[in-house]
Amino acid sequence: AAADGLGSIAIDTTQLNMSVTDPTAWATAMNNLGMVPVGLAGQQLVTDSICVPGFDPSLSMMTGITPINPMIPGMGLVPPPPPTDVPVVKEIIHCKSCTLFPPNPNLPPPSTRERPPGCKTVFVGGLPENATEEIIQEVFEQCGDITAIRKSKKNFCHIRFAEEFMVDKAIYLSGYRMRLGSSTDKKDSGRLHVDFAQARDDFYEWECKQRMLAREERHRRKMEEDRLRPPSPPAIMHYSEHEAALLAEKLKDDSKFSEAITVLLTWIERGEVNRRSANQFYSMVQSANSHVRRLMNEKAAHEQEMEQAKESFKNALTGILTQ
Repeated sequence: AAADGLGSIAIDTTQLNMSVTDPTAWATAMNNLGMVPVGLAGQQLVTDSICVPGFDPSLSMMTGITPINPMIPGMGLVPPPPPTDVPVVKEIIHCKSCTLFPPNPNLPPPSTRERPPGCKTVFVGGLPENATEEIIQEVFEQCGDITAIRKSKKNFCHIRFAEEFMVDKAIYLSGYRMRLGSSTDKKDSGRLHVDFAQARDDFYEWECKQRMLAREERHRRKMEEDRLRPPSPPAIMHYSEHEAALLAEKLKDDSKFSEAITVLLTWIERGEVNRRSANQFYSMVQSANSHVRRLMNEKAAHEQEMEQAKESFKNALTGILTQ
């Protein structure tokens, strides 16, 4: 049944241009596609226990998936999620001076320490004894721009990258076995161990960045508060004879009296009055008093007119109601 359902997948080995010597990678790829892992001739590569559950060979598809479109029952439109128990298969990395062989996918991933804040530096251990700084540069510059390499006389070094996300790419190389050229000498091979490193430069830059963000946040809040704060009144100038002469003219103008009286009260509260300016202030106070008395008389006249209007309205309304 598997051969009938998946016969179209069988590939002639004479027409295959890619290497399939790694059955685990081939099985993982077919397993991720939701198919029973089979060989080139149709034979099953792995046991049924690790195949994709719910695969029906007679239908050549996955079953047991709730369909999204009710008009197509029995057919799921969303591919099944990749199985979590299948390890990620890393590939061989070829460099000009060396070759990196991936670790066994069945082994647990290498352990790492807790990531320091603002980490841009990694620790690389397990280097071959004959590894030079140029070879290290060649291998790890694939992860991003390198700003510094501090190599020890022993088989480890520290590499500092330009950005933080490049560290994650370097951590991916942890567990790889490095071999220089084609030599099998022990001094020309080693298993890399890449881990986060605590560097003072990284922490200092991270603190500077946090302080800058805090300053920007404070500035943003201040701008928001200033935007929501009601506008402040304009600043009042200090007393001078010229300003006093201008203010005396404004006190006589009905349209500018409110502004002028505010300035006059501010000058008096500041203590601008002295022997030299007493006469000027006396004339301005007299002008303000005359203006206020005139306003009070006008108010009284308007109130009298209002009372007369009310009385006339009352008499007229009474006459209408009487009729």
